[in-house]
Amino acid sequence: MKKITIIGSGSWGVALGVYLAGQGHSIKIWSFSEEEKNQINNEKKCVFLPKITLPENILCTNSYEEALKGSEIILHVTPSKFVRNTIKGYKEFVKKNQMIIMCSKGFEAETNLTLDEVIKEELPEVKYGILSGPSHAEEVSINIPTALVIASEDEYVKEVISETFKSNTLRIYTSKDVKGVELGGALKNIIAFCAGISVGLNLGDNTFAALATRGLVEITRLGTIMGGEVKTFYGLTGLGDLIVTCGSMHSRNRRAGEMIGKGFSIEEARKEIGMTIESVDNIDVAYKLSKKYNVEMPIVESVYDVLYNGLDPKEAVNTLMTRSLKEE
Repeated sequence: MKKITIIGSGSWGVALGVYLAGQGHSIKIWSFSEEEKNQINNEKKCVFLPKITLPENILCTNSYEEALKGSEIILHVTPSKFVRNTIKGYKEFVKKNQMIIMCSKGFEAETNLTLDEVIKEELPEVKYGILSGPSHAEEVSINIPTALVIASEDEYVKEVISETFKSNTLRIYTSKDVKGVELGGALKNIIAFCAGISVGLNLGDNTFAALATRGLVEITRLGTIMGGEVKTFYGLTGLGDLIVTCGSMHSRNRRAGEMIGKGFSIEEARKEIGMTIESVDNIDVAYKLSKKYNVEMPIVESVYDVLYNGLDPKEAVNTLMTRSLKEE
């Protein structure tokens, strides 16, 4: 049995808690919300996973000190825009023998940094890893067979996380390509948002398939120039995560894009989804990175223009379809 702290009480954090508690581990969840803490502790419910009854070996607290005390593994599961400030809040309580596993996906918008870079700036001595892969919270919480990747430069971290998470419903692969795993998880949300727009426009399966495929090309272009390995983007944390996020209505990124395709505003989409939409928060970052590294990313550029320059989604499709022809 491991003592595990989960920083964040959203759907993914609670789903991981439910899964790990089911494997016999002792789980503490940190939440910023007093209401969510009381709901988890007293009602054994999570508003984001309403059909799940939480196990007894899950305790929620609003105190960083209480959450981290005695834990061996810290799973950080907050929206990317809150990662640095949250780490600043709890880093004084992190001990040398504790490891941090980043389970969030995205960038820090103010700096364009990946989340592993934020960890290294705030906690340079800590052992850390990145957990990613095709994994809807709704399915992990009810033990639907799932495969994930733990990426770390530290062999001990990979060994501990693999042994802690493995079961007959969750298979863990390991990787040394921290940057590739990070970028695959962050960038696929943007392509899923675009895929949702195509669904909202009723453009059909052909369009959807072309968008997802060419989106993977763009992810790989930027990801490799930033230090990721090509094979990573065609594995679970690239192609795999892209498939599940583009194709499922569990995906808040796809659902938000679909609303944009149907003519809703981004404010209306945020209100309807009711949770953080990582793609919207990170499209601006991906656009800036494409310019910084001089990487051709026409899909990202088009969706940037839709969100920030008032481009009609139908016109964005026309622009993409009439670009100069080239070899694949």
